[in-house]
Amino acid sequence: MELQEALEQRYSCRQFSAEEPTRDQIVAVLEAGRLAPTACNAQSVRLFVAQGAEALAKIDVATHCRYGAPVCVIVGYDTAVAPMHDPEKYNGTEFSFGDQDATSVLLHMALKATDLGLATCWLGAIDDAALHAEFGIPESVAIRAVLDLGFAGEKGGPSPKHTDRKPLEETVTWL
Repeated sequence: MELQEALEQRYSCRQFSAEEPTRDQIVAVLEAGRLAPTACNAQSVRLFVAQGAEALAKIDVATHCRYGAPVCVIVGYDTAVAPMHDPEKYNGTEFSFGDQDATSVLLHMALKATDLGLATCWLGAIDDAALHAEFGIPESVAIRAVLDLGFAGEKGGPSPKHTDRKPLEETVTWL
């Protein structure tokens, strides 16, 4: 699949089939995340793959948005590894680049999944404290999202709003 096609075909799937991706497909998605750019190439992102009834039940404790996905990837970053923004250089604000790193990795994975014929849904409506508790994820890992992963179910196509996009003239300012 060409990149443009993946960009156009990727959507948030909200109904997955019970069919599980193969191990090779999951690894290919994870590998795409590994290749994503991160600040200072620190590679602070940490991924936790949940599959199987027991693990998915734990995901369900932390979100109502699994939509039947047979695989979920918890996306976070190690706060001890992610570079910090230097407040002395830039307007006095200090923050971690981990959020940007996690976003970069997640988007790479979603596009690779699309390339492989898989469906995804990027979940932000999560209880990160529950994920820490349910899976024993170290407190040093800031959880930012969960990526539902699998094959779209019969009713799992794009929402009617999927192709509603504002024209560039409404969202871009040329300076």
